[in-house]
Amino acid sequence: MLKSMIRFRSAFAELLFPALCLALVCGCDRPGTPEQPAKPGTKPIVIGVSLMNLASEFIGMINQSIEARAKELGVQLIVTDAQRSPEKQVQQVEGFIARKVDAIILNPCEVEASSPAVTKALAAGIPIINVNSETRTAPTAFVGSRDEESARIAMDYIATRLNGHGNVLMMQGFLGQAAQIKRDQGAREVLKSRPGLKLLADQTAEWDRAKAISLMENWIQAHGTNIQAVFAQNDEMGMGALLALEQAKLKEKVIVVSVDAISDALQAVKAGRLDATVFQDARGQGSTAVDTALSILRKQPFSPQVFIPFQLVTRTNISNYTK
Repeated sequence: MLKSMIRFRSAFAELLFPALCLALVCGCDRPGTPEQPAKPGTKPIVIGVSLMNLASEFIGMINQSIEARAKELGVQLIVTDAQRSPEKQVQQVEGFIARKVDAIILNPCEVEASSPAVTKALAAGIPIINVNSETRTAPTAFVGSRDEESARIAMDYIATRLNGHGNVLMMQGFLGQAAQIKRDQGAREVLKSRPGLKLLADQTAEWDRAKAISLMENWIQAHGTNIQAVFAQNDEMGMGALLALEQAKLKEKVIVVSVDAISDALQAVKAGRLDATVFQDARGQGSTAVDTALSILRKQPFSPQVFIPFQLVTRTNISNYTK
């Protein structure tokens, strides 16, 4: 029953976020600053945006922030959904180049396979800003967070709750994607420094709630009451692990921590179901990416790398993150 409900939720999300949407707003002057758009009536700034997967709630939050900031500043957007396909993402960037957009905001699907998109934009002389996720090829600028930091925060919390001793499972994200690589790295750094923690198993659930339910059910069959904690590299998988543990009536004995602080996770923390999530500032990342693009186009000073810190969210400080 749980799996069918999640499949319905995923299908609905795909209908809700079309593969290609256009956000058309008033033009703005090339001069000026991001905080104060110039007078309308001149040629508008056009920014192409390629997002890795709009069916993801967190990526949807980044998109909402990009669109809100662009509307505020009078920027025209062309927003596309790569649907987790780096090949499609490269094609989308090629389309932006053909349309001669002024700048590109890229939310890369993968570190390696999305790199040609960056290379092509730079070769065409179009500034490209990576948001939230990285590529092997360096873009004009990067706006996001240090993903290894989120994993260290989560695993340190688990270690503290377990008094430094216990068996841990780790749900990996989509393999090859920057967040998966860095969060794996950060988690293993903590495990290495805490010899009392044992990693029972780790496997990808591809950032997906339904796949996380299935994986957690398999782990429950394999490890049963030997499981003391689960670190899921994002909240969708964390919620899937939580649902499977609750169905098996094991949640009271297992600590579950995940990353992103999406609405479902925050409500689960507030209710005492999910032990913790690690807040990632989607709104800050999206709006800063737009501001950075405008600063580059207007030849104003900009930071080539902007890292927004992660923050641990538990029941003790949940009111800071919910309305």
